[in-house]
Amino acid sequence: MRSQTPKRDCRLGLTLALGMLAVAAGCSSLGDTSPGGPPAAGSATRHWTADNGNGTYSNPLFYEEFEDPDVIRVGHDYYLASTTMHMMPGVLIMHSKDLVNWELASYCIDRLDLGPTYRLEGGNIYGKGIWAPCIRYHDGMFYVFSNVNAAKLQVFRSKSPNGPWERNEVPGKHDLSVLFDDNGKTYLVSGNSNPYTINEFNGDLTGFLPATHRMDAAGLGEGHHLYKIKGKYYDVSALPGGPVNQKVAKADSIDGPWTVTTMVDGESLGVPGTTPSRANANDRGLWLHQGGMVDTPSGEWWSIIMSDHGSAGRMVSLVPITWDDGFPLIGLPGNLRKAPNTWLKPDTGFTQVPKPAFVHDDSFSGGKLNPLWQWNHVEDDRKWSLTEKPGVLRLHSLPATDFFSARNSLCQRPPAPESIMTVELDASGLTAGDTAGLALLCSPSAWIGVVKTAAGSSLQLSQPPPAGRGGGRGRRGGAAAVPARAPAVPPIASVADPPAHLWLRVHCNFDTDEAIFSWSANGREFAPLGNPWRIPAFQLTTFQGVRPSLFNFNTAGQPGGYADFARFTVDEPRARGLEREIPLGQTIALASGADGSFLAADPQGATLVNVAAGSSGAVPPDARFQVVDLGLGRVALKAVNGRFVSAGENGAILKNLAGAKPGEAESFQWVNLMRGDTMLMSLVNHRYLATKPNEPGPVSDTATGPTPARQGGEAFKWKVVQ
Repeated sequence: MRSQTPKRDCRLGLTLALGMLAVAAGCSSLGDTSPGGPPAAGSATRHWTADNGNGTYSNPLFYEEFEDPDVIRVGHDYYLASTTMHMMPGVLIMHSKDLVNWELASYCIDRLDLGPTYRLEGGNIYGKGIWAPCIRYHDGMFYVFSNVNAAKLQVFRSKSPNGPWERNEVPGKHDLSVLFDDNGKTYLVSGNSNPYTINEFNGDLTGFLPATHRMDAAGLGEGHHLYKIKGKYYDVSALPGGPVNQKVAKADSIDGPWTVTTMVDGESLGVPGTTPSRANANDRGLWLHQGGMVDTPSGEWWSIIMSDHGSAGRMVSLVPITWDDGFPLIGLPGNLRKAPNTWLKPDTGFTQVPKPAFVHDDSFSGGKLNPLWQWNHVEDDRKWSLTEKPGVLRLHSLPATDFFSARNSLCQRPPAPESIMTVELDASGLTAGDTAGLALLCSPSAWIGVVKTAAGSSLQLSQPPPAGRGGGRGRRGGAAAVPARAPAVPPIASVADPPAHLWLRVHCNFDTDEAIFSWSANGREFAPLGNPWRIPAFQLTTFQGVRPSLFNFNTAGQPGGYADFARFTVDEPRARGLEREIPLGQTIALASGADGSFLAADPQGATLVNVAAGSSGAVPPDARFQVVDLGLGRVALKAVNGRFVSAGENGAILKNLAGAKPGEAESFQWVNLMRGDTMLMSLVNHRYLATKPNEPGPVSDTATGPTPARQGGEAFKWKVVQ
């Protein structure tokens, strides 16, 4: 039996604006999302949001790292938890009304201090810390369960998702998930190899009962998400690695027997395993493979699921679920186990204007840090201040051998696909041995900063060569040895006697994995220092993407002076633009990204074909189509002969509608990939128009999705023609 995702062609547009959710201040709850308050009107054009503003959304849900997602619904509200590892505060909790527009609600803990290495004293917890959270709601209480590597499982609880959160510990469990069953029992499944152990909690969740259950479900991996739906038990599980799938197991009883199937299969959403400029036709891509699922009051099911995304880290996508033969499968009818990059927003009964989840700027003038900041390991609160000099972040230096081992480095996640981080620095308070500036924390790390010695000051750039191309294959927890200190790297560029008051900048392009460090004496004209730096791919040392960081440390073995940072800004030049545009009402040409051939009407005017581009590159007369707006990001393509592109039984045809309006066969979801690539999804089978590369001829309507390198004939570049 197949339960199809309902089609909602008559959905209402977005008519209701929603202000930011007011969240209570407290130990681990948040005030404004930035010191200046909620994002201003128009911020959705300057910062990434998945909401296209036309009743659709486009992935990724956040264009920045968001690891190990788990999602729940409580009434008409949705909550999403994410890994934070060695960063503090720990365990991110997000809130949404529509599954597309999110806001930060709280962190579960300000400081997880379980020993010296958590404070970067005599070692570190890079690649460890808090990870793989499971969020649940039961009997009026929110719970978050999150394991700490080489320590214990943390159980957080609060009556409000905004905190404050209480915490207790139980024995550690790897990549766990918890189910509050309707039989009164509370189960926990964990582990990364079959058979799996299912434990039962005691009544107050402070320990486990002696009896266990054995789960025999060959084919599952780790990253569990345990559910009970209409009397059936389900465990959604990720396979470890980068180009890997997600599985789902089903049973009538917690004791089995369990049946396993593939939930999503080889879906890269067009993300290659290397940088896009280096991808070739054999690139396997980085696949959707770890995430939870949730329903809406209208009966729809959705998954928020993670995939690796190069040096920027791992990101999440929102994808529809279709139930098929009792299994929840990612995808739409006719194209199961594949996920659309662009689709209708979930039917949650709530609409709002697009709103960015993350605005990274910080003026340091509001008395509180922008809550998106996180400290690298547990901070020393005696050594930083927003009040010693109002309007600046003052970092007092602490002894460290290098940036990688420096305490009180303040970090954020950088927005992709491109972001420009700029900060103003007053280095007049530095003393001999201090180094203060702007860094990219990863392994290895790079930084630009002012170095103070007894002989004077210099502006230096440290850019070690990347230590290989990790690609995210593997799992955290000791897979990679983490050195207590990084190898000494001499500066590769230097400016003697820089002004004490200056501006530092790093421009990251995550499509090329390149970063350019620069500086300015006036905040307007910036000069690069050194050459572009190849940002390391996702690696297993920190087990995170790159993190822009503000830092000040002292290499003389003792606390030193202070550095004052002001006006931290993050520009996102590609938050909006060609990637999000639909040329409604215009006449365009569509060229295949595989070979440059054009979509065109055949000489008889009845079939859609692709024709080779001429030597001049001119658009053939029959390769011009008017884009007709059908609403909800859907279009019809009208050829110059007046016929419409239509999904036929044996491929795409050109159909004379004799004055009738385009129907389902002539309706295509306009799917914008980043980097200017476009796909056209037929509403008949939820598959895509595609050409055969280097083989002019009929165009099919059966492609299942984008190939990682976008060279399979399914991705097109469009341009407006006369």
